[in-house]
Amino acid sequence: MSMIMDAMHGYGVSTTQYLQTNYKDAQGWFLFVSFAADLRNTFFVFFPIWFHLRESVGIKLIWVAVIGDWLNLVFKWILFGERPYWWVHETSYYANSSVPHIEQYPMTCETGPGSPSGHAMGAAGVYYAMVTSILAITLSKKKRSTTKAWYLRGILWTLFWGVQVCVCLSRVFIAAHFPHQVIAGVISGMIVAEAFNRQQWIYSASLKKYFNITLFLLSFAVGFYVLLKAVGVDLLWTLEKAQKWCANPAWVHMDTTPFASLLRNMGTLFGLGLALHSPLYTESKKSSSTPFRISCIVSTLLLLHLFDSIKPPTHTAALFYLLSFCKSATVPLATVSIIPYCVSGALSLQNKKQV
Repeated sequence: MSMIMDAMHGYGVSTTQYLQTNYKDAQGWFLFVSFAADLRNTFFVFFPIWFHLRESVGIKLIWVAVIGDWLNLVFKWILFGERPYWWVHETSYYANSSVPHIEQYPMTCETGPGSPSGHAMGAAGVYYAMVTSILAITLSKKKRSTTKAWYLRGILWTLFWGVQVCVCLSRVFIAAHFPHQVIAGVISGMIVAEAFNRQQWIYSASLKKYFNITLFLLSFAVGFYVLLKAVGVDLLWTLEKAQKWCANPAWVHMDTTPFASLLRNMGTLFGLGLALHSPLYTESKKSSSTPFRISCIVSTLLLLHLFDSIKPPTHTAALFYLLSFCKSATVPLATVSIIPYCVSGALSLQNKKQV
């Protein structure tokens, strides 16, 4: 089995080297794609837009992103996937030949295990959910076999696969993942999104259910970590490798650690539950005009952009994780209840003045 994995890893390093050598001019594009495929953009961009345009789609995006990333974390802890930028220095695969040189970039040095790719899994899940939602909204059962429907399907699915190919190539180019890891990520992400396409309970889940699910997911992950650590398995083994082999220590960020993503996702899910059951949300829901929706989208995007620039301090891990949870919970709270309530009040005041 180890020989097969070494061969796959060796092929992956060769692929990375080929891309870096022959497509060096596309470096800026690949770095941008890796940045754009980060799940942070789902929470700070896609979710606010979709929630105010089509509430159900916005809610589904959060569930797909959070559960998909949680599963990604569990898979990574089980599969113990290597990453190219450290594997190439530690393997004995190149014992009889020179070790290939691969470049590193600011987004290369992620600290978690590599399989499956979180970027590929997240992008596949989120974009699959958006494409299928657009098709379900625009195409009624009677119109699904028309020529225009086929054109729309063709355009959207071409766009979907174009994004996935770009994300996969980007992650391989920057030496963050091997090809088989990004392929596994795309397949896993699509499965998660399709599963939530078939679930209706997420749109009417109670606050208690949100709390229980958040607590279960957090407890399961932490319990799994503690159990394996008790039997001598260190699930944070990759952090030492990242710190050792990253070309620039400043590129190793705490927010790429497994527990950072776990707390970030749990905060987002719990925050969504609080927001959907907030009195402010109930009050603002009375407004549904186009100016109200547009104002909410613009205001939310601007405020969240400013909010995202606030980074929790990293000198204490526990404090960083706590603040990451709180910051993530604030995003859906602001999007769903606080900002719409303020916009609704402002528009009502303006209408009274005009009268």
